[in-house]
Amino acid sequence: TATMNDTDVEQVTLALLDAANDKDSEVQDQVRKSMLTLGKQQPDRVLAMCQDYLVKNPKLVVSHRVVILQTIELIVGCRIEEVSAPRIKSIISLASEEMTRSKDVVPDWQQAASNILVAVGNKHINDIMEEILSKFQPGVLPHFFVVQTLANLSDSNVYGMVPFLNAILGTMLPMLGMAKQDNMKWVFSSALCHFSDSILEYLANLDKAPDPTVRKDTFSSEIFAAFDILFNNWLQSREPKLRLTVGEAVGSMCHLMASDKLEEQLPRIFPAIMSLYKKNTEHYVISKSLCHVLEASVSMGSRVLETQLDGLLLALHQQVSAPVDYSDPPTVKNHNEVLRCFSLLANSFPDRLVMYVLQRLENSNERSRTGSLAVLRHLINSSSSTMESKKLLILASIRQPMADHSNKVKKRVVQVISAMAHHGYLELEGGELLVRFIVQNCALHDTYQSHQRATSDPEEVTNEALRTMCDSTLHLLTTTVGRLADVLWPKLLYYLTPSQFSNATTPLCKSLIVLGNKKKSNQEPSFKIDFTQEVNLPSPQTLMIRLLVNAAFPFNSRGHGPPSLSLLQILSINIHPKTETVWEKEIPPLLSLLEESTAESLDKKKWDEKLLELLSQTLTSIEDDKWVCQFAAEATRYLSTYNNALEEKSFLYRCIGVTLQQCFNKEVVKKQLQEVLLAARHNDAIEREGVAMGVGLCANSHLEGALAKLDEFGKSDAFKKSPSIFNLLKERNEVEVEKVKSTLILCYGHVALNAPPEKILNRIDQDILRCISKHFNTKVRSMLDLTMKLSLIQSVGLIAKAISRCVKKQGYIFSRKQELITVMLDFIKSEPSDSLKTPVRPLVMTTCANLVSLDPPLSENESFDLLKVCVNGVFSLPPDTHTPEKTKDEEILDPKQRKVLYKDTLAALQELLRSILARDPSPDGLQGIFKHIESWLGSVHDHERERAITATSNLLAYYLENLTVKCMVSFHNLGALLGRLSPRCSDPLPAVRAAAVNCIYTLLSIQLRYEGFSLDYRDEGVEGLLTLKEALENPDHSVLYKTCSDLTKVMSKRLPQQQLTTLVFMLFEGLVDSQANCCRASSVVLNTLLKNRGAGLQDLVPEMLEVLHVRLQSITEEQVRVAVGQTVLILASQHLQTVINTLVNQPLPYDSWTSEMWMAMGADPIVANQIMEMVMEKLVITAPYVDKKESMMRGGMTKVATNQPLAMTCGLKELLLNGQSQEPALSLFPQLFACLTVRLGASVGVMPPKDNNHKHSSSLHVAGVAAEALRILLARAQLDEVMKRLDEDDAWDAMKELNTHVTGVTLLARAMAKHAGPRLPAIVECLCPSLNNIYECQRITVTAFFSELLNHHVATELMLIDVLMNNMMERISDPCCTVRMLAVRGLGNLAVGSPGKVNKYAKELLAAMSSGMEEKDDPGKLITLEAMSGLSKVLLHLDKNNVHLLVVYIFMKIRPFLESDNDDIRCASILLMGNLSKFGSGEQVFKDQIHNVLVSLLLHLVDPNAQVVKACKYAMRVCAPVVGSEQITAMFQNHLHEDKSLHYGEFINDLTKYLIQDFPGMLNFYHISVVQFFKSNWAEVRAAAAMFIGFLLGNIQQEHLSHLNMGTISKGLVVLLQDPDPVVRIKAAEAMGHFH
Repeated sequence: TATMNDTDVEQVTLALLDAANDKDSEVQDQVRKSMLTLGKQQPDRVLAMCQDYLVKNPKLVVSHRVVILQTIELIVGCRIEEVSAPRIKSIISLASEEMTRSKDVVPDWQQAASNILVAVGNKHINDIMEEILSKFQPGVLPHFFVVQTLANLSDSNVYGMVPFLNAILGTMLPMLGMAKQDNMKWVFSSALCHFSDSILEYLANLDKAPDPTVRKDTFSSEIFAAFDILFNNWLQSREPKLRLTVGEAVGSMCHLMASDKLEEQLPRIFPAIMSLYKKNTEHYVISKSLCHVLEASVSMGSRVLETQLDGLLLALHQQVSAPVDYSDPPTVKNHNEVLRCFSLLANSFPDRLVMYVLQRLENSNERSRTGSLAVLRHLINSSSSTMESKKLLILASIRQPMADHSNKVKKRVVQVISAMAHHGYLELEGGELLVRFIVQNCALHDTYQSHQRATSDPEEVTNEALRTMCDSTLHLLTTTVGRLADVLWPKLLYYLTPSQFSNATTPLCKSLIVLGNKKKSNQEPSFKIDFTQEVNLPSPQTLMIRLLVNAAFPFNSRGHGPPSLSLLQILSINIHPKTETVWEKEIPPLLSLLEESTAESLDKKKWDEKLLELLSQTLTSIEDDKWVCQFAAEATRYLSTYNNALEEKSFLYRCIGVTLQQCFNKEVVKKQLQEVLLAARHNDAIEREGVAMGVGLCANSHLEGALAKLDEFGKSDAFKKSPSIFNLLKERNEVEVEKVKSTLILCYGHVALNAPPEKILNRIDQDILRCISKHFNTKVRSMLDLTMKLSLIQSVGLIAKAISRCVKKQGYIFSRKQELITVMLDFIKSEPSDSLKTPVRPLVMTTCANLVSLDPPLSENESFDLLKVCVNGVFSLPPDTHTPEKTKDEEILDPKQRKVLYKDTLAALQELLRSILARDPSPDGLQGIFKHIESWLGSVHDHERERAITATSNLLAYYLENLTVKCMVSFHNLGALLGRLSPRCSDPLPAVRAAAVNCIYTLLSIQLRYEGFSLDYRDEGVEGLLTLKEALENPDHSVLYKTCSDLTKVMSKRLPQQQLTTLVFMLFEGLVDSQANCCRASSVVLNTLLKNRGAGLQDLVPEMLEVLHVRLQSITEEQVRVAVGQTVLILASQHLQTVINTLVNQPLPYDSWTSEMWMAMGADPIVANQIMEMVMEKLVITAPYVDKKESMMRGGMTKVATNQPLAMTCGLKELLLNGQSQEPALSLFPQLFACLTVRLGASVGVMPPKDNNHKHSSSLHVAGVAAEALRILLARAQLDEVMKRLDEDDAWDAMKELNTHVTGVTLLARAMAKHAGPRLPAIVECLCPSLNNIYECQRITVTAFFSELLNHHVATELMLIDVLMNNMMERISDPCCTVRMLAVRGLGNLAVGSPGKVNKYAKELLAAMSSGMEEKDDPGKLITLEAMSGLSKVLLHLDKNNVHLLVVYIFMKIRPFLESDNDDIRCASILLMGNLSKFGSGEQVFKDQIHNVLVSLLLHLVDPNAQVVKACKYAMRVCAPVVGSEQITAMFQNHLHEDKSLHYGEFINDLTKYLIQDFPGMLNFYHISVVQFFKSNWAEVRAAAAMFIGFLLGNIQQEHLSHLNMGTISKGLVVLLQDPDPVVRIKAAEAMGHFH
């Protein structure tokens, strides 16, 4: 890299030093970077300048000095090897001087100086020591930072410093007494601490040390003398920071003291250090110091230590009990240091230590206990040999903390137990208690936190966390501690059956599975469990019961189902030898099923059945009645375990029922039934149901016994009102009796259902119904207790089910059927109609459904009542999300229960409807039910519509499934049903839409059957409906209607003619449905139907139109109105003429209905063609506007549009909107295009006519209508590219407004020329006549259009040049100045569009341009600019000889504009520069001009105006070939693209490299030009100029340096470094970094 004149480098460095404290932080950073860069290149020189600067500016503010000192430190740090010895010496003395100049301590400044000394000291320790020791003289108190520097040096250069320490300590000792201020005492103490640590490190690594003869005792006496002062005087200071540092130093110094001296001092040292804990928060430092002292005293075998034990243990225990926060490292470090102290003591005094810790365990304080447990765990793990004899003692002592309620303590206990397990404690007497403790905490329930507490305790242990810890501990003990197998197997089985351990079931089973598998596969005899020996274990029967009930609720208690089943399989031979084969076959599939299921997806009913089946198979295979009876007895005994889990209890009742089926001993059966009925808690519904299911299951084998037992129980004392003391309990008993009766009633129902069919029918009236009636009194039905009511309804339903099962085999008339149905309906009627709180409704409907199917059949009235009550009672319920009002004594259902209840209710209603239809499956039977539903289909409430359509869909599906067509019945209600259902196909609710299509599919399938098609016949159209269903899931309207239309086509094909009228008139009703979407669907279905089958409805047309007309008044939905318009069109397509006359006279602006009519007429090409011809003719002959006075007062004139041409234009616009108008629009395209363009010109700035009847007329935009029409015309002509271009350019908005109209038309012409050339000759021909029009506005429009056409070569290709040029030449003298400007522009455009023709018209062109440049009547200099830019285009194609002389002349004219403040002028002049450059060949005069301008262009690449930047890129790309350097040419062409962003820095950097390489001779010219821009008005340009100079300097080689005037450059940069803009200062500082 080039070196430069010293003064320049110095000037720059000096400026940087001045700027080092710039107020902008980014500038400051860059200044530092540049200084460091220069410093790395020339360390000596820059260091010298930094020194010099500090010396010459003694009054510099501290922050400024600090930056410079830090820079020195950085340079020295990375270039220490290259700095000369004299420079090192002078830096040392400078730093030393800066550090000690102020007697007061000024931390930032003096620290920065000290850091320089430390950095130098890593290499030049002797020089440093020489300097520092001169400031460290005996008898004089040194500067604070002198001592601080010594301390830091001993850290960073141990080997260099230790040899000096003896002398330093010698000098330092007398100083200690002189230190009076705390900060001096602190720095001495800190230094002594660092010195001691360095000496210890030195001694520990003697093999690497420079002087291996150094020994500990070299330092002992000095260290002790220092210790004496620190310990005896300073440790008592009031300043906590000082005390702490003294304490830290004492710890480090102990290792270096002579043994006898240390032994003597220990009794004072320990208490002194421990006393620091009270006064300081930084306990880690104190504990570390304490640990040092302990290590020192243990390693020399101190005798005194024992006397200090009590105090030490007390203090350490306090520390170990302090909270540990893992997010706060010092607390963790402190904890670990304290545990190290305990370890040191345990090795010397094991007995004392253990006794101490165990005694402390008895203290119930939480902190103290957690601390003691932490130490105990540490001791058990770390010093096993000393602990061997203490095991039993520890086992006994741990019991007390085990009973502690705190989770923090429990967590520590678990950790201790885990350690004990690994060291063989658990096999000892009392070890099982520890196991129990772990299991107990595996069974913890979740912490119920009502709200998060604000202060979160970092040590908090939630139940979840503790439980997880115990789970893993149990798992670890099972899998890693082999010798524990016999402690845990089979004892863990004990914990499976008591309910308090239920939450631990999962981890317990997992451990037992691991243990059992291991023992089984190793064939260990202990695998077989002797239950008679193991007195505490539950019996095999109880174990099996427990595991089976667990399995029934597999996701409870943390997912205990799978582990329970797996354990059952492993235990098989232990339960009963014969179970093994059954379970090996049956259990694995159950496990697989669970693996694939979640709590939501598992079908609970089927799962229960599978488990009961497993139980039944198991009992059958055991073949041991005694064992089975025992099983039943234990199961009954075990019931009470589940008093708080009734679902589980209910399942157990069913298990008991299944077991009793297998019992042969009738006495046992009776006894167990008695126990079940007596012990049951009848108050609970779940339990009553459970008992009833159990009894029912038992009745499958023991019908007689069960009925007898129920009868006997019904007569027993449970039902007598027992006279209690003073009848206190009277009311309670009332309740009880009702509930017990309910249980009995339910039992009878389940007995009926489960009993063998051949035995049951003759028992129904006799035994069962008689007993039931006995228990409830029909007279007071409405007063019945809800429980009794529900039990009765259920029971009757079960009985009806039982009968209908048997009836298939034997006929049976159920005489009490009607009586029971009436009772049931009364129950529903007494329910509140506005809410669903009890299961009465669904149960009644299910029961009625079961009863309806029995004989005798219902009468018509009975059937009507039943339907009315049930349908209205269910459909009118509020939605299931509705929360009912809470009344006094009722419980509110939670949302989940409520959802289930609603689901059951709707399902029950559907079941009932099916049962009723099944009795009369004919069109009339169907209609009888549908009439109750149809009014709900159009409800305004979503939930009501959804319920109605779902019910209909189910009903129709059932009808179809069970359809048998007898003789020739017609399906006479098809039309009415389709009319009601088809509009629902586009209901807003997706569920309703889907159901509606299903209904129609089913209806048409039913119609096919009635037409005689066979069952397996598939009609293609009808089957197609199913695919339509998917389309309906898409809520997009257009998709919905397309689907409706397809649907209609299918319907219309299958619908008999005589049903068409019904359907059409139903659809008219559908146009005003409560749901807008359905109105739309009705209209779509209607139109499709009329198109397909309208021919047959001639007689109805008048009536239809009348109805439609009435409907139109009330239809608000836009789309439905549109559709109705089409309906009218379909019906009236023959009366065209009348329609048109009517429409032209409609008031403007047209309402949407009229617009639709116009648009609809575009559908017929012949009609459309006639209309277009008519409109164009009218537009040519009628005046477009009239001039009116604005008002009588003001004089100005306003143009107001004439009515008829405007109406015609509006109509044409609407007509063209119809896609079908394409064919006529294309055939008349040139005429339409010319007509609308001219109409647009005549409409710009024109006001709409006033119409007093119509308020809206004034909102019409006259030019907007014409523009819109033109735009639609282009679309019809499929000129997509033209449209796209116009939209991108926002040309339409421009064309409509007066001030941008010309631009808009230009864009239109450009788009046409580029993308629709072949259409132009015809258009030009149509437009020419308008150029002589009296309306100025139309001349402007056409001239603008032609002027732009000349810009494109297509004009030559189509031979239009002469026509266009002649027109332009004529317009040059037009009276209107806008037309003249456009004509000049057109002439200039010739050079772009058809350069070959330029010389043909040379004379005219130059004349026009020069007259243009001298135009007098030119308000915005617009004509002049056109002439300039035109000239620049034309020049390129004129003969070179004529132009050569002009080039330099034009350059001269343009140069001043390059820096103009007006953005447009800068832009135009730069572009012209570019265009001129195309002229240059290689001649020098031209090259010079280019280089003259290049600097300006380069710097304006960052111009704040984007257009100027683009112009620069363009001009530079164009100039590139004539610059005279291949690399620069390539670079300009590759990187300077208008649309690409440019990395300016890289670009300028590369450019300077090439300039240096290719034009070394021009460097002088270049850098002088650039420096002139340091004064530019734009900050961006100033910053760019600084960058340019920076890169130039960075890249220049030595030999070219002479071309640069470094003085000018450095002066310029120094000025820029004080620029007001920080960006400029940054770039200047960066450039200065290249001065090296």
